[in-house]
Amino acid sequence: MTGRAPRAAAEVGATHRFPEQAQFVSLRWGEVSALLVRPTEPRAMLAFAHGAGAGIEHPFMGDMAQRLAGQGIASFRYHFPYMEARALSGRRRPPDRPPVLVETVRAAVAKAARLADGLPLLAGGKSMGGRMTSTAAAEDPLPGVAGLVFFGFPLHAPGRPERAAERSAHLSRVTVPMLFLQGTRDALARLDLIEETCASLGPLATLHRLDGADHSFRVLKRSGRTADEVADEMAATVPAWTARLETCP
Repeated sequence: MTGRAPRAAAEVGATHRFPEQAQFVSLRWGEVSALLVRPTEPRAMLAFAHGAGAGIEHPFMGDMAQRLAGQGIASFRYHFPYMEARALSGRRRPPDRPPVLVETVRAAVAKAARLADGLPLLAGGKSMGGRMTSTAAAEDPLPGVAGLVFFGFPLHAPGRPERAAERSAHLSRVTVPMLFLQGTRDALARLDLIEETCASLGPLATLHRLDGADHSFRVLKRSGRTADEVADEMAATVPAWTARLETCP
């Protein structure tokens, strides 16, 4: 599979002020596209995987990369092979099997580490991308990664909370700190269950609740909050948490 350079964002707004550099990740069967956003004075690098239904050019991914850059966090967001094929063909495809997803995470994290040039390295992603990153880390620690960041960890399918224990079992085998950014209305992570999961992981897990947000981090008008406020809160939480990692013995 041959990669292609993703299109630049069509609109440039207040949060889209850092240039995006087209990159790629080499896999055994070809390449997948990636985008690097690096602020002038970065504090850390995040290998940033997309969710199941949308790729690296999705508004959430691009906007969060820009907000993180504004907070000093560089990001390297990358496609999984099925999403690369979808971008090239325009035809919707189901996610790859877990071994392919995990292999892609490993290759992307290795590429992000090279681009980080000595910066503290984080890995994670939106929904499925975060879960596949934690799956990879549970199977074998990701070299150089100091912590994992989950933008809405998918603890269970909608209406299937009984799957939470199965989905979260591998997290006990992760050996680095984990940050869970979770909306309190997330239909893929019932609040009491994500709280129990994080509590079971002890000091390695930090749960940051986003009041009123759903799995896509949208909020209801009656909440008195805006989606921009939620996004800003997430972006600010990542470097604050990263700073604490740097001070740990």
